[in-house]
Amino acid sequence: MQGTMANLEVKTFIENLIPNIPNDWIKLTTHRLDIYNEERAKYEFLEGFEDFYNAGKTSGLETLPTAFDYIRLGHPLSCVLEWGIAKELGIDAEDVISFSSKTTPILSILRKNLFNKTKTQINFLGKSGEFFNSSVIKDIYGYNFETKEINGIEDITDFEGTVILVSERTQFANTTLNSKVDFYVNIFDGLGSVIIANNNKDYISEIQHVRRRETIAMTPANCVTALEIFTGAKSEVKKTGNLEANKAKVIKTIKGITDVDTNAELGSSGLSIQYGIVMGLIHHAKENHPEKPIKIVVPTNCYGGTNDQARRVAACIEGVDVVDLHVDGDSNMVDSTAKVLDGIAQQDGVPLIIAEIPTNPRVEVPVMEDLRDVLASKRITPAGSEAIAPVFILDQTFCPNVHFLGDNEILANVQTISYVSGSKFPSGGLCTAGYCVANNKANHLMEKIGLHLSLCDNNATDLQVEILASQMPSMVERIASAYANTREFVNFISEKLPEAKINFVSEELATDTFTPSVFSLDLPTKGNSDEEREAHKRALNLKLINMMIDAIPTESKYCVSYGQLKGCYWTIPATSTQGTTKEGDKDYIVRVALSGNMDLEKHKEVFAEFVRGL
Repeated sequence: MQGTMANLEVKTFIENLIPNIPNDWIKLTTHRLDIYNEERAKYEFLEGFEDFYNAGKTSGLETLPTAFDYIRLGHPLSCVLEWGIAKELGIDAEDVISFSSKTTPILSILRKNLFNKTKTQINFLGKSGEFFNSSVIKDIYGYNFETKEINGIEDITDFEGTVILVSERTQFANTTLNSKVDFYVNIFDGLGSVIIANNNKDYISEIQHVRRRETIAMTPANCVTALEIFTGAKSEVKKTGNLEANKAKVIKTIKGITDVDTNAELGSSGLSIQYGIVMGLIHHAKENHPEKPIKIVVPTNCYGGTNDQARRVAACIEGVDVVDLHVDGDSNMVDSTAKVLDGIAQQDGVPLIIAEIPTNPRVEVPVMEDLRDVLASKRITPAGSEAIAPVFILDQTFCPNVHFLGDNEILANVQTISYVSGSKFPSGGLCTAGYCVANNKANHLMEKIGLHLSLCDNNATDLQVEILASQMPSMVERIASAYANTREFVNFISEKLPEAKINFVSEELATDTFTPSVFSLDLPTKGNSDEEREAHKRALNLKLINMMIDAIPTESKYCVSYGQLKGCYWTIPATSTQGTTKEGDKDYIVRVALSGNMDLEKHKEVFAEFVRGL
């Protein structure tokens, strides 16, 4: 459909656009970073999209810039939905923000008001507040608010602070803005929710940051349904009815892969899972160790989401602090963990340790026997009592097949909770859902973790569970084939460019089931000063990535992911996954993630050409 259609009705335009939605907009969880401008993210996408709208053009959408780097922050279809709702209301698209969760949008406003010292009144229309656990949100999250159940907007009274109206909806374009209300949270059963900010632009970036770190945007598939309801093509959300069977299959598969018999929890993303773990453990600590300081121990250079989320939690909750853990390079995870735990014992604190094994992006594995001994060691507080044992929160996304948790495995006697980002190997990049599971020593903690996943409405969606049920049975096999390609590529690079530093697991570790399919590459550089050498290396990083993308555009992509079903992904951690990590701890190196389904020989050819050009 072409032609000038400046006055085209929004719903008609979207209705004509839906059949032309690029497949990647629906099925990919990570988008191309070579056409992504982080500073302008959603706005650059919408400027291009607005040009399509004004021209009445609904084909060629794949040429638009990447909207957001992660599904959890947003994506093309969430932007289109928000844009459509905003157009109907006559407001800016940035004032409309979609969530997969119905609770977390409310929490995002409460978080902003906590720091602003602003009072909050939450008005629930009818019975729409039955999902909202006010007592736990006040006691554990530290948020202050009052709630009211109302029958209509006329029941909203004058209030000195922020007024939120929460209501269950079936339509996306039937909100009438009223000056009494600062934020509308419209809940759509089975899809998620939408925040509409009524002249409150100073909240927008904070709300989006909560969506980025503690939950996800409305999923692409659900956005398609939402757009169909918005245009009138559909009247309701149809559920498949297979959720329980799919969930049972996923949990059974997880038990087989992890070699434990405890039940897993499924979340809407890896960070949703991590948030549920951290908040559940804080809840448990507050109940069982009241008045004791809670210490979240986090590697300094782990990916930005973990680092940032931990600090955001600590900033909100009195008595919770972050302790840095140095794990890479010249630092040794075992020694650093011992030092940190000794210090926390001296404070009679509650240690919650988050760590990745192998580490990201340096792909290092500590001596597990030594780490176990440090974690299991009994420590004494200054008062002479036994120190509180740590909970080890293990991100094993790189190697979800390693048996850390079984009764006869290395961490059996350490309270350990393992979690995995589902956009990686579990789904092969088809959805963001993640999972966590505990060993028997930590199984008593899972109830609180499940409580907070549900409280935040961060459980995996029905479709996410269906995807996991389909993909996870082949996960171990895909891990093996991807590792084989990675080992061959690493060996080839070592031969062609021996002066490069490659971070990858040893052959010895691989025989012990540590078989990741990602490695980091520190290219050799030159220059007369540290600044010149660093600048030259960063230029080489981009040259290599661009050569791969140009030569093999159907397989090599500038993306942040891992465990994908096909192709090869390239990124620079310092400019992507480590976005909020302290500058001095960032890694300006190349990180490469391979699959078991790719043209490895072609990638070798391009790398050899790159070396010849050095």
